[in-house]
Amino acid sequence: MFTFMQTAARTVAAATLLSTFIFANPLTVNSADLAQAPAAKPLPAHEILAKGTPPATTEAAPAPAEANSAVEARIKELHRKLHITAAQQTQWDNLVAVMRGNATAMIDLQRQRAKDVKSMTAVDAVKSYAAVIEAHETGMGKFVPAFQALYDSMSGKQKMIADSMFRTRVRSASRKGNA
Repeated sequence: MFTFMQTAARTVAAATLLSTFIFANPLTVNSADLAQAPAAKPLPAHEILAKGTPPATTEAAPAPAEANSAVEARIKELHRKLHITAAQQTQWDNLVAVMRGNATAMIDLQRQRAKDVKSMTAVDAVKSYAAVIEAHETGMGKFVPAFQALYDSMSGKQKMIADSMFRTRVRSASRKGNA
């Protein structure tokens, strides 16, 4: 039992850590705000996660406005810091589409949780949490190959910057977990 709890805790910690970078942390949006926010006609999470083909350009933003600004800020930061070239634009566009799709899926889950929070049983709450973990896992399954394709196209200097950015986030998250 203790080993299961340790494994579960590590899994949750890993999902949380990865989400801070990958999903631009859209879950920090207040659930009450999401419940009151006007719907932007996003696709349901299961449809977004099931879609394999990202939009072709970085201009189309499927994420709702609440999370869109955080995701867009993260996308701009990555583009600026990684010095994405014209030759890398296709890989970049694919990665951006994955990031936006993942953020939209998480926002859809948060909206549903906010809507159902008052009527949830303990079992419903646990199932809802499991759905968030599953969405993180599915999102990472999409993010890794898209990021790998971009990373493989990067120059040595770009890779050093990316490596540093990811290591910094890992160190920061690990300090928070040990505090």
